[in-house]
Amino acid sequence: MTSPVWHPYADLKHQSPAPKVVGGDGAHFVLESGERLLDATCSWWCMIHGYGNPRLVAAIREQAGELCHVMLGGLTHEPADRLARELVRITPTGLDHVFYSDSGSVGMEVAMKMALQYQVLTGNPGKRRMLSLMKAYHGDTTGCMAVCDPEEGMHGLFTGLLPRHYFAPAPTAPYDATPEQVEHDLSALREVLERHHDEIAALLMEPLLQAAGGLNMTSPDYLRGARALCDEFGVLLIFDEVATGFGRTGKLFAADHADVTPDIMVLSKGLTGGYLGHAATLATNRVHDAFIGDSEHHAFMHGPTFMGNPLACRVALESLRVFEEEDYLGKITTLNQLLRRELLEDPALNAHPAVADVRVLGATAVIETHSAEALKGVAGFARERGVWLRPIGRWLYTMPAYITSETEMVQVTDVMKAWFLESSGQH
Repeated sequence: MTSPVWHPYADLKHQSPAPKVVGGDGAHFVLESGERLLDATCSWWCMIHGYGNPRLVAAIREQAGELCHVMLGGLTHEPADRLARELVRITPTGLDHVFYSDSGSVGMEVAMKMALQYQVLTGNPGKRRMLSLMKAYHGDTTGCMAVCDPEEGMHGLFTGLLPRHYFAPAPTAPYDATPEQVEHDLSALREVLERHHDEIAALLMEPLLQAAGGLNMTSPDYLRGARALCDEFGVLLIFDEVATGFGRTGKLFAADHADVTPDIMVLSKGLTGGYLGHAATLATNRVHDAFIGDSEHHAFMHGPTFMGNPLACRVALESLRVFEEEDYLGKITTLNQLLRRELLEDPALNAHPAVADVRVLGATAVIETHSAEALKGVAGFARERGVWLRPIGRWLYTMPAYITSETEMVQVTDVMKAWFLESSGQH
C-alpha cells in the first residue's frame, strides 16, 4: 500500500518508495529491512549526538511526566527560563534576550519582523526591506523564501508572491583568505548599502558557511567587515546560525571565529540535538529595549503555539550538557582533521575532471562538481555500501554527527571518493 505521506523536495512522478526507518543508535539508523545505514548528513544536520542518545531520551521521558506543554502567552515554566539563561551564557556577549519558536524558518521570520519593527520604533519607518546574500538559503516559509538566492535558489516559481528585497554578491574569499582578499567582497557589500541603506532594516547572513545554497565557506574577516558596515549605515546584523550553530564550523558558533556579536541570532537544528523541533531568536538589549513603550506598536505580535515547549527546552538543556561535558569541540576538531586528510589532501580526488572544488570547515566537507549530472545515482551507490548520502544539486557533502568514530568517518569519505575514483564509468 502506498503511503499517504507527501515527501519534501520530491519528484512525485519518479521518486522511489522511501525506505522506512524503525530505529537508530549512534551514527546509524536502521531500516525495516534490517539495513543499518551510516548517516553522513545527521538528518539535515541536526542529530549532532546521533540516534538513541540515552541522556536525551531520558530527559524527554522525565519531562513528559512533569509537563508536556503549556502556552508561553502570559505564562512561563522552568525549562524555558533555564534554557534562555543557558543560551545567553553560551552565545556571543550581548545577546541577552531569547524569543522561542518551533523551527529555523520561523525563527528567521521572527528575526526579520523584529528588525523591521525595531527600525520603525526607533524613527526609521522607511527601513522595511532586508539585505541578503546571493547563494543564501534561509528557509521555505514565505518571508524566508524572499531572502533566499533568487537566481540559483529553489523558489523561483513563487517570485510573484514574494516581497522584494536587496541582495549583495556572495562572498568569494575563502575561510583562510587574507584581509586584502576579503576587501573585494566587502566593497561589493558596501556598494549595496551606500545605495539602499535608507530602505534596509537588516543584513542577514549565514556566517562562514552558506549551507543549502552550495556550502559556500567564507572568511571571519567578512563577518567583522559586515559588522562595521552595518554600524556605519544604521542596519541591524542578523546571523542565521540554524545550520552553523552548535559546533558545525569548529567553534560553538560561527560568530565566535570573528569575535563578532550580531544584533539578532537565530538558532535551531542542533539546539535540541535534533530530538524535537525548536528554535530561538536571540537579541541584544539595543533591539529588545526599543520594544519597551506605551504605543500599540511596541508589542511584538508573534506567538507560535509551541514556542518554548517544555519537552523541547528540557532536551535542549540536556543536549548542551552533553556537548560541554563530553568535549564535543574536541570531537569536532578530530573530525575536521580526518576530513581534511581524507578529502582535501587526496590528489586523485582533487584532480578528477568532474570535481570543481573540495573544501572543509569544522565538521563539514563538500565535493563540488561541475554539474548535478555528475552526482546522479550517488545516493543508491552509497546505500549499497552502507552509507546514507543525500547530495544538494552539484554538491556531495557530509555533515556527520559529532559522535561519528574515525572508522565510520573514513567509511563515509571512502564512499564519497569511490563515487569519483572507482566507478567513473557508471556516470
